[in-house]
Amino acid sequence: MSMLYLDVDTQLDFVFPAGALYVPGAELILPRVAARNREAIAAGHLLVATVDAHTENDPEFAHWPHHCVAGTLGQRKPAQTLIEGLRPFHKQTTDIFSNPAFAALLDAEKISAALVYGVVTEICVLHAVRGLQQRGIHVSLDSQAVKELNPAARDLFFAELRDRGGAIL
Repeated sequence: MSMLYLDVDTQLDFVFPAGALYVPGAELILPRVAARNREAIAAGHLLVATVDAHTENDPEFAHWPHHCVAGTLGQRKPAQTLIEGLRPFHKQTTDIFSNPAFAALLDAEKISAALVYGVVTEICVLHAVRGLQQRGIHVSLDSQAVKELNPAARDLFFAELRDRGGAIL
């Protein structure tokens, strides 16, 4: 297997208006995220979902409000994005590469290309893309399946992704 589909942090606290760190409009990308997840499994690609899993007193809460506390409703993924074969990887920071098992999986599966989507575009999606590109993995980003908080920061990230050889679909 050489292709990764990476569903970044599409969790209730981020994608629904009642969520602790709601990204305005994020609920609108969920049908596209669900379609990409189904596409990955149907094509036999590796499908990974990053999942924030914070403790009650997580150090990240010095910078962000409480969100995605392990075991809470807000930490869950929307039902429409769940599919058999999806492999969740927990993280306590904005960077999935803080979980060494994720990098080990990429190596074990010989991942050479990735399609990335989710939230927040200029935070967790950005860190995932940078980490993938630093490992020599070609990255494509589905612009219809991401949502940002800051459009200017998103645009800077998109330019960076392209400058480093990535594609925006």
